[in-house]
Amino acid sequence: MTHTLFYIVAEHLFCVEADDSIIKLLTNYAPFITEATQNALFSLTVTDGGPIRYIEELSQDEEGQDIVCGHTEQGDAVFEFRWAGRTAGWLVCQAGYREGTLYLSGFQSKAAVDNALMIQFAMASACLGTALFHSATVSFEGKGYMFLGKSGTGKSTHARLWLKHINGVELMNDDNPAVRVKPDGTATVYGTPWSGKTPCYKNISAPLGAIVLLSQAPYNKITKLNGIGAYAAIVPSISGKRWDSRIADGLHETENTLAGNIPVWHLDCLPDADAARLCKETIAV
Repeated sequence: MTHTLFYIVAEHLFCVEADDSIIKLLTNYAPFITEATQNALFSLTVTDGGPIRYIEELSQDEEGQDIVCGHTEQGDAVFEFRWAGRTAGWLVCQAGYREGTLYLSGFQSKAAVDNALMIQFAMASACLGTALFHSATVSFEGKGYMFLGKSGTGKSTHARLWLKHINGVELMNDDNPAVRVKPDGTATVYGTPWSGKTPCYKNISAPLGAIVLLSQAPYNKITKLNGIGAYAAIVPSISGKRWDSRIADGLHETENTLAGNIPVWHLDCLPDADAARLCKETIAV
């Protein structure tokens, strides 16, 4: 039996149409389920099928998986998801990413659905003041704090140090929070159904208090970033198809707003309690 379910993430409504075998896998989306009270930002139909013929544009290696981006002869965007050289599915999106179809191969179906929804969410919302980050994020005293850095830098470790050594801290998301900015420059960070290896699927939000770029070092030191330094710290952690000018322009506007209105810091740090305390005492003011 086919079901159509609606979810809301960062105040954006989207819907998924799939059969029972797929719907039962989507437990991480349960906190975000809702009723269709407005027009959906995008829809995803999940079915079996493939392979899809397309023209390759770019291939990205994301922590053990390959995402190949391209387009059909008709101009529809295509994303192929591969693990260890084996294809899990093909996402085909029409213009604007508002309608997508995911064709599953029967391999790694859950991961393919997660990837497809993350991509559609990031692309469809890019021009609406929204960005999907690669970040570990905590809340403390009513505000959200995002930790950025390259894979392996220690974002999750630093978040856990806050949780362990600072009272009143909550983990909002461990890998892919969403941020929305408003015209007045304020920003809100949201939990999402996507949280990497740590199951943290919370439908919560908080005003964004600060962004911290982490670097490993044999000492602990925190420095304020401004202007182009703040902008450069933010950009690499945001998901988006930057060779698509419409998406790139939308993300650029969001990144500029964040860099100009939200405190951005660079923390050189050890993986210890002192690093967490130094960071908290500096940014949580």
